Amino acid sequence: MSVRPPASVVKTVAPRANALTIDVEEWFHVCGPVDAVAFERWPSLRSRVVETTRLLLDDLDRAGARATFFVVGWIADRHPELVAEIVAAGHEVGSHGHLHQRVYELQPDTFREDLRRSVVALTAAGVPAVRAFRAPEWSINDRSLWGLEVLASEGFAVDASMAPVKLVGNVAYPRQPHSRPTGSGTILEVPPLVADRFGQVIPLGWGWGLRMSSPRRVLSALETVNRGGVPGVLTVHPWEIDPDPPRVSLPPRLWFAHYFRLDGFRARLQTILRGGEFGAIGDLDIAQPHGRT
Repeated sequence: MSVRPPASVVKTVAPRANALTIDVEEWFHVCGPVDAVAFERWPSLRSRVVETTRLLLDDLDRAGARATFFVVGWIADRHPELVAEIVAAGHEVGSHGHLHQRVYELQPDTFREDLRRSVVALTAAGVPAVRAFRAPEWSINDRSLWGLEVLASEGFAVDASMAPVKLVGNVAYPRQPHSRPTGSGTILEVPPLVADRFGQVIPLGWGWGLRMSSPRRVLSALETVNRGGVPGVLTVHPWEIDPDPPRVSLPPRLWFAHYFRLDGFRARLQTILRGGEFGAIGDLDIAQPHGRT
């Protein structure tokens, strides 16, 4: 079946082979019960998101790339000028939730409320339309597929939350953009780039998988999926390129996810941006997706 980006996210720019997505969150927006970064402490913790997001904006400008920025509503409330800068630079803006909560830990009504709060914050900051969503920690999965219907009923056209890896998703999920019907309409699902390595499916397009991989390996993987007619989607966080990242004690899995191989990541990302062709999700030419289903 032919799948096209919904009209609300299609931009009048040349199609791009791949997409860069940026989850705009603070370094302390950690999913899970971690006392050092608990919600009630957020206002007192040192903010780094404005400085680090501006570094990414500079790198994108130099590379001539566009991106989709999934912004936490809590940040939009506190730093509307940052959201305005992202919009003024020509990038797309979507929602990353309001309080950076895993969807499967919410109920449909509380998810809807959180979603609406994020849209209000982003709209007040100058985003013309909020039609794309990414769940914190890829948390629309088999435990929360109901989230897709909530998104569709709230007017969202694109979701980028379902990761085809075991730890946070399901290796059986499609690896290419595809439509997902719901009782409230169809959602275009845009998964991140993964790779088969060490007998496992790894997150090559984000997190520790991207940080551990050389630019050459990442660009080669992008070329491979592009030859099959599939766009590659990479995801980064502003805190990953922080030259002076704050650190707190985290459980081993979270420590690995947040701190593994941060050193030199900005330079490696710059090499990837120079070597590839990146746009926002709405810039992808995904009329005829192919690959695993």
